[in-house]
Amino acid sequence: MNAVAPPAVATPAADRLKLTEIFLSLQGEANTAGWPTVFVRLTGCPLRCQYCDTAYAFQGGQWWNIDDILAEVARHGVRHVCVTGGEPLAQKRCIQLLQKLCDAGYQVSLETSGALDISEVDTRVSRVVDLKTPDSLEMHRNLLDNIAQLTPHDQVKFVLCSRGDYEWAKQMLQQHQLPQRCDVLFSPSKSELSPRELADWIVADRLPVRFQMQLHKLLWNDEPGR
Repeated sequence: MNAVAPPAVATPAADRLKLTEIFLSLQGEANTAGWPTVFVRLTGCPLRCQYCDTAYAFQGGQWWNIDDILAEVARHGVRHVCVTGGEPLAQKRCIQLLQKLCDAGYQVSLETSGALDISEVDTRVSRVVDLKTPDSLEMHRNLLDNIAQLTPHDQVKFVLCSRGDYEWAKQMLQQHQLPQRCDVLFSPSKSELSPRELADWIVADRLPVRFQMQLHKLLWNDEPGR
């Protein structure tokens, strides 16, 4: 269920974030897949991946006071929270929101493109860093300095569109020793790569990665707010 509208009161810009939606659903991917989760979707993204499924979050949105965001999250009564976008780190006050969510006792994850610096993100947050493949058309935006910041609490995700993307991701695994740093997730791009084909490649190569499909898409297709 999408959030109610934010309270119509004047708040200092320093305490606000622009949100596209807040909603309760099942986490569809990463290491908390299947858990009831509140999603806080921030508006805006500097990337334009060719397979993007949340382009509706590029523009628009409403300004929310950070304390009102926390109140809306609390209203849903679950312990898992995912801050996503768009690209949430494109709004600098996202760092403050993540810290406050952790302070409130939530299990917090951050879905980020990996194009922006993750070093200031609270270490209690599980940072899910989406490294962009060649066929995403945004590979040049990868900030590889982020890799050194990864801990076992974090995750790296590759959305793969082709065999070429798969081979590139395999090289990244070895070059940066990603499986030794954190969990690595391989996902098929919904319209471009057969899930079965990707699964067969992973098994044949015995890769130390987790195959995943987006549970929310299997259940609700691309319906916003689910």
